This record gives sequence, C-alpha cells and structure tokens, in this order.
Amino acid sequence: MPENGFSAEKFFGDGGGLTYSDFILLPGHIGFPTNEVDLETNLTRNLRIKRPLVSSPMDTVTESKMAIYLALLGGIGIIHYNNTIEEQAREVRLVKRFENGFITDPVTLSPENTISDVDKIKKTYGFSGIPITEDGTLKTKLTGIVTRRDIDFEIDRTKKLREVMVTSLVTANAGIPLAEGNKILKESKKGKLPLVDKNGRLVSLMSRTDLLKNEDFPFASKNKEKQLLVGATVSTRDEDRERLKELVDAGVDIVVIDASQGDSIYQHKMIEYLKKNYPNIEVIGGNVVTAKQCKSLIDKGVDALRIGMGSGSICITQDAMAVGRAQGSAVYHCAKFAREYAGIPVIADGGIANIGYIVKALSLGASTVMLGAMLAGTNEAPGDYYYEGGVRLKKYRGMASLEAMDKGGDKRYYAEDNKVKIVQGVSGTVVDKGSVVHFGEYIIKSLLHAMQNLGYKTIKELHNGIYDGSLAFEARSPSAQGEGSVHDLHSYTSPDAALFYPHDRKRG
Repeated sequence: MPENGFSAEKFFGDGGGLTYSDFILLPGHIGFPTNEVDLETNLTRNLRIKRPLVSSPMDTVTESKMAIYLALLGGIGIIHYNNTIEEQAREVRLVKRFENGFITDPVTLSPENTISDVDKIKKTYGFSGIPITEDGTLKTKLTGIVTRRDIDFEIDRTKKLREVMVTSLVTANAGIPLAEGNKILKESKKGKLPLVDKNGRLVSLMSRTDLLKNEDFPFASKNKEKQLLVGATVSTRDEDRERLKELVDAGVDIVVIDASQGDSIYQHKMIEYLKKNYPNIEVIGGNVVTAKQCKSLIDKGVDALRIGMGSGSICITQDAMAVGRAQGSAVYHCAKFAREYAGIPVIADGGIANIGYIVKALSLGASTVMLGAMLAGTNEAPGDYYYEGGVRLKKYRGMASLEAMDKGGDKRYYAEDNKVKIVQGVSGTVVDKGSVVHFGEYIIKSLLHAMQNLGYKTIKELHNGIYDGSLAFEARSPSAQGEGSVHDLHSYTSPDAALFYPHDRKRG
C-alpha cells in the first residue's frame, strides 16, 4: 500500500460503483522531462498506436475526415455504420488512400462558378486550391485551377472563375508513383499537381501540403504499407456480413462489433464468423462492464474489449434499463481481468468529460480511451455549425437516440420487432472546439505533463503501478471536487475552459 492514499485494489475492492469524479491520483516523483514520456500503447492484442486516443463510431463524431486527422495525430478513428454499406466502405477507402498522397475525390468547380463559391469551399473545408473542369465534375476535361493567390485581392466576389483561373498548368499522368508526383511538385514549386487521364480529364490531385505530413505528424498511425490505420463498426446482425466483406475489401484494419450489451449469442456468432473468414482483421468486442462478460468474449477470440455501458453524456441506458455500471469500476475490474486472463487491452468508452478523465481511465488499466462528446464539436466531425444564443455549436447525438435510430442506429440493440423503439440516448449540442489537429495536440501535451506528475514514463509503467500498488488513489468528497475546480469567482475567462469544465455555463 502507498504511504498515503490507497492502492487501486484496495480502493476499488470494497464494492460500490465509482467513477472518474470520485477519486484523485496522488502525485509521484518528477525525475524526467515531458519529452521522455512515451504514450505508445496497445489498441488491440497485435496492434499498437502512438497515442491512446480513439474516436467513437457515432454519426456525429467519426467519418473519414475525423479518422484521417486522428490517425495523423497517432490515434485512430472508427467509422460509424449509420449509412449504407457503400457509404461506409467509401469512408474507409478515403482514409486508406489519404497517406498515398492522392486526393481521389477533389472538390471541383466550373469556369462559370464564382469567387464566392471558392469562399464557401474555403469556409467549409479549409482549403481554396480548386481544380476547374469544363462542367465542374471529374467527368470532363481539366481547364484550369484557382488558388488563394488568384483571388485574395479581388473585390468583386461575383466574378466568374474563367476570368481569374490559371490555365497554364503543370499536370501529370494518372497512375504515376507517389515519389514521382512528389518530385514534380518540388521541381515545379506548385502547390497542386492535377493528375489527368489520356483525355485530359481530372482523376485525382496531389497537394504540396501533403508532402509535409510526415514532418508535421511523426507519430501517425500507419500499417506496413504506410497507409493510415482505420477501423469501422458492424452490428451483430447476419445482414452485416455483406457490410463486413465490403469493409475488408476497402482495407479496414480493425472491426468493432457494436452492441450496447456485448455479451450475447449474436456477438459470439459474429466473432466466430470474423475469425474464420477474416483472420487478419483485428476484432474489438463489446460493450461489456464485468469480468464475466469479458471472459465470454475473450474465449471467442476478440483482440480487445470496449468497456462501458450507460456512462456517455448522451446515454440514458442506466436510467431506462436499470443495467450498466459506474465507469471507473467497470474499467478497473475489466482491465484487471483481461490483463490477467489473456493479456489483451481494453478501451475505456464513455464518460470522458475532460482531459483529466483520460488520465484517470488510463490509470485504471485502460490502454486507450474512446472519445465522443470531446471530439464532436471539432471541425472534422460530421455536421454543420450553427449559432444558438451567440454560441457556435454542433449537433451531437447518441446512437440510441430517436434521431439516430431512425437512421439505423438501432442495429446495436437486440429486437425482433422495431415498431416500438426503446430510446436509450438523447440528442444535444456541443460547443465548437476548432480543428481536431490543434485540439488533439493540446490533449496529448496535457497527457505528457500528467504522466510526468504521476512519475511514469510509459503507459506500461503506469499500468504496472496500478497492480504493484505504487499508484496511489484517494476518494474525493463533493466539497473536494468543488475545491479542485474553478470556484469562488464572480466570473472567469479561459480559452481552454471547455476542456475541463464542459458543463459550466458561468464562464465570463
């Protein structure tokens, strides 16, 4: 037992459901700088990533854009299945093709579009280098390109693009190797390299900024072919076997079997099918919250477990079903069992309201954390921003909300008759957090400092501290929780307050 506080075994061993707010971690000795902290961790039994961050497979959180940039940061995105098979497979392909350096579905405009159309694209997607084709699609001949330098000083934003576009183009033949395209970009000193077929029709695009990706994102999650890693969800239903085939053909690395209550005969059958037909695909099972459930899925062959039931900010399962578990207790007991029984990692899914909770989830034995609400307000999450009461917001909804279930989210629940939908989630809003790149870097930097404060250089060392008793836990009374947050101020201003106090509406 530590000199002060309690070991994890003692703290969580006396029964009762505890969650992240109920405890604090006692500091260790700082004997190293933050640049010596290594956050690399196991996502599954056989797959490691550099950062312990996973985006939730929710239709307001993860599609290809989120998956791309989270993978570049060293984490991984899991593509949701609230779409058609073709749409989900397309999202996976976009991620797999990204690191090849080719933009396979570039945004295009026609010569008859206006500068204001470029402005709209810039506002929506963040870039303004647009190829111009005869009719604004990939089906017709490339006629020019418009970049920021062509339009920055144009006062009349209704001017047609044919009046400002560059028509003297450096192009390359579609199908050239990445290295050759990179060489042309470097030698031409152009920002964009259109790749065209033998008829001069645009096929794809290369960007100079993509050349810098390896320098900007040294911890990117990649496979042996240097493609970004990506996961996707399937349900336990037999019809999703067709979906599974398309995902594998698209190049998916990990399949998450998505179920609210993961210990079922339906999930067992899907695991067996996956392992028999696609033995090279990593399988994450769940959701589960007890050791007995963990054993059930481990025995069937899962490579990792997703832990959590009813703890998400938009989930009402515990209220509606009277089933679930406090997330802190669920993560600790499941991680401990999975480590001792089979040596496989667990993902803490749900209840991560701030950065400190990420640290706490890792300190309970999770190898990674799954983020939903924390990422839903970023630029890369699906959906559009809108203003309400002067605050810039995005929609965020549970996959068991009525809205999501109408789109297909009810696949994660077991019911023979869907005439009456049993709602286990809600729809809400989250505040704009900007780009996931900057937000993610902030999270990662905070984790490095937290590990330093605890006195552990690696997540493996942190986990060893849990089980050898050197990591110290202490309970937090309601007044202690208040003391540990901002208090006794009339108002306050903090650019990062939403990261730590997401429910506080009194900020000045």
